[in-house]
Amino acid sequence: MSLNNPVSRPFERGPVSRRDFLKTTAALSATALASGLGTRAYADLPDEVRVGVVGCGGRGTGAAVNAVSAAPHVKIMALGDLFADRLERSRNQLTERLGDAADLPLERCFTGFDAYKRVLETDCDIVILATPPGFRPAHIHAAAEAGKHIFAEKPVAVDPAGFRSVMASADLIDKKGLSFVSGTQFRHELIYQETVKRIHDGAIGEVVAADCHYLTGALWMHPRQDNWTDMEWQVRNWLYFTWLSGDHIVEQHVHNIDVVAWVLGTEPETALGMGGRQVRTDPAYGHIYDHFTVEFEHPGNRRVMSLCRQMDGCARKIGERIIGTKGTANPRGVIEGENPWRFTGENRPGLVEEHAVLIKALRSGNRVNECRQIAKSSMAAMLGRFAAYNGQVVTWEEVVNSPMDLQPAKLEFGDLEVPPVAMPGRV
Repeated sequence: MSLNNPVSRPFERGPVSRRDFLKTTAALSATALASGLGTRAYADLPDEVRVGVVGCGGRGTGAAVNAVSAAPHVKIMALGDLFADRLERSRNQLTERLGDAADLPLERCFTGFDAYKRVLETDCDIVILATPPGFRPAHIHAAAEAGKHIFAEKPVAVDPAGFRSVMASADLIDKKGLSFVSGTQFRHELIYQETVKRIHDGAIGEVVAADCHYLTGALWMHPRQDNWTDMEWQVRNWLYFTWLSGDHIVEQHVHNIDVVAWVLGTEPETALGMGGRQVRTDPAYGHIYDHFTVEFEHPGNRRVMSLCRQMDGCARKIGERIIGTKGTANPRGVIEGENPWRFTGENRPGLVEEHAVLIKALRSGNRVNECRQIAKSSMAAMLGRFAAYNGQVVTWEEVVNSPMDLQPAKLEFGDLEVPPVAMPGRV
């Protein structure tokens, strides 16, 4: 697409290092064939599975606990985070909660922008990637290069350059014989799996439309401290900066967008949307929106209405509805219409099951790679953001091929300008 197309312009920052990486992806992938399965192949895997964690906030710490809960003989053995205070808090929590399953001497606890590289240098079998999503494409690529099996939180990219990087990493993961599982926990819940299977088997007839919602309250915000640089302030409040989170339609609503993609089996062809910043207007909340409404069009003229909002004092609704020619389905276990059905089994927590899937893949040798599906769902959410930010109908091809790369030219503490709030029709 043209650099003059408005889709490519919001929050663009100019050249960054990841573009250089993209130019060399083909060469890197070619060398993967010669490098085998990495440092710890399936056949050599011991009974104990060793896990490193990159990103020690609430989700990274929680994912570590989930991994230990998912299967026996799992040990957390390395931590990495940008900030020492967050790493120390996570280390203390994991040691207290997990006992011997947390083996975290200080020499395997790393801080700084290169902490992920240090974790990957350890003898871990799996790496959990749970930093702010803007860092995810580079971390996924580095983990694959290091021969690590990967659990990556969603989303896996916040801009088109990141999407292309992750899709290239998916190829590298395949060539190295590694496994990858994403933090789209609904795909790993039995209640969703059984409902979606029935939809695919025709329980509601031909699927013609869907809607999905993530309408919730306001989230945390850390007031800026006098000693914080721009970079530290933004990373500590990563939710509110598009280069880090992708805005909440990408960071949070991707769960529901992913479920719809799973049911429909397609990516949206176009999006038309609107949104804004009506309540969360203080500069402390960066420059993202607090609400979005997007209409996606999928192949076959199937329309998906998507709504997300982060405001206190408003109605809350989280979930999906699938509309067919013979009925409707709530993927969380309810089908109504000609073939009514309700899930009555025992559901297992997806936050634990997703780790069980990855650990089983390692121990059985039956590898799994969810990298492409979460990359495409992340891109679908980005498509909605582009449409709302620009006020235009945007296409999948336009966004996938956009040169937009939101990452700063250098990852270092210091000055970092906050882009203006996107104004539809003006960008």
